[in-house]
Amino acid sequence: MTTDVAGDDDFLGKWQARWPEWRIGMAFVPEAQHPRVRAWFALLDELGDAAWGGSDPTPGLAKLAWWQEELQGWAKQARRHPLALHLYRLDAPWQMLAQALRALPATREHPEDADANLDRLRDLALAVAACETTLLGTGSRGDGGGRLSTAPLLAAQAFLVGSQPLAGALLARWPARDGGTRPRRIHDAILQARLQSLARNGVVRAVPAPAMLLRGWRAARG
Repeated sequence: MTTDVAGDDDFLGKWQARWPEWRIGMAFVPEAQHPRVRAWFALLDELGDAAWGGSDPTPGLAKLAWWQEELQGWAKQARRHPLALHLYRLDAPWQMLAQALRALPATREHPEDADANLDRLRDLALAVAACETTLLGTGSRGDGGGRLSTAPLLAAQAFLVGSQPLAGALLARWPARDGGTRPRRIHDAILQARLQSLARNGVVRAVPAPAMLLRGWRAARG
């Protein structure tokens, strides 16, 4: 793998535009973690776009295959993608994450089958949680113990396809508020609020600032 990369501004800018709630959410995260939080959740966004974005699955499948190779490179301290700059040198289980991406294509084939798709994502949830413990954790018991519900991972599919039934199904299976690292709890609070809007109104909306302030504070407390 080559190590020539452009700046990550484009990818982070896209993520920040998609998730304006994090302008408030970052106030509840230690400043030293800010670059990693942005890069990590931007990476998850890229994976979600590859898995569920667009009407033609072919480009997404190619992107997922590319990401598998890229993450395997991170495990060897090699990288091409600019989002790696704040992530790949940390000893996260990148190989585990790369292998878990294999479950994503099947979830696109049957978007209406939430139970089966949530089951398919168990290994991915374990890999994401293990990465977040390394990247965003504090070593405390409040980091979630390397466990993560699959429901937040499937939220991106509900948003990308605008599915009210899927939003309702995910809310019915939503995890407890105190799971995972602090950044994960804050992000789950954002996802939950957006799912509630989609399930109720059929529209994906950013969380209003006053509501986000309260949700972020509650999520940070755990």
